[in-house]
Amino acid sequence: MPGAVNLTIVLASNNPGKLDELQAMLRPLGRTLVRQSELGIPEAPEPHRTFVENALAKARHAALLSGLPALADDAGLCVDAFGGQPGVDTAYYATRFGYPKGDDNNVLALLEQMRNVENRRAALVSTLVALRSAEDPEPLIAVGRVEGEITRVPIGNNGFGFDPVMWVAEFGQTFAQMPVELKNAHSHRGRAARLMLQLMRERWS
Repeated sequence: MPGAVNLTIVLASNNPGKLDELQAMLRPLGRTLVRQSELGIPEAPEPHRTFVENALAKARHAALLSGLPALADDAGLCVDAFGGQPGVDTAYYATRFGYPKGDDNNVLALLEQMRNVENRRAALVSTLVALRSAEDPEPLIAVGRVEGEITRVPIGNNGFGFDPVMWVAEFGQTFAQMPVELKNAHSHRGRAARLMLQLMRERWS
């Protein structure tokens, strides 16, 4: 059928946390997300300095190598006191300070760098880009953003990434303290996914 979307969408990420979150959020579409690593697709280069450019590059790479529609997420932490950094470099933040790449080390490095910083304001940003094919001239773009403050110590055991140190005043807790359903509904990725769901229904159905 012209304009119909494939039932399978390749997720341009190897992060199991992202797969679980996005699969749950996009379930109403009746589509199946599959990680690119399951299709033997390597990670794409991310040379750009904005979330949207990197997400587009990742989605195009996955669509090209899979022949499937693709969904990519580029997300990060933007700290006011650091001029919006680490931004697109969030995943590798810990490596700046001699630590191996990883969520726990990212949190450790952030707390060390902010030890004497009074301005704790920060935002978690998620930019989702979806393509029907690598040649799709009209990518779907959805952005979600949540503002909060960086805690002094990690709090909570749920989630991943910076969830244990992202205090959201609206809920009086960190993302890592929230039940999964609450976090999915109000996280930066959850907000972006809701917009993406609406766009896919309008443009791809």
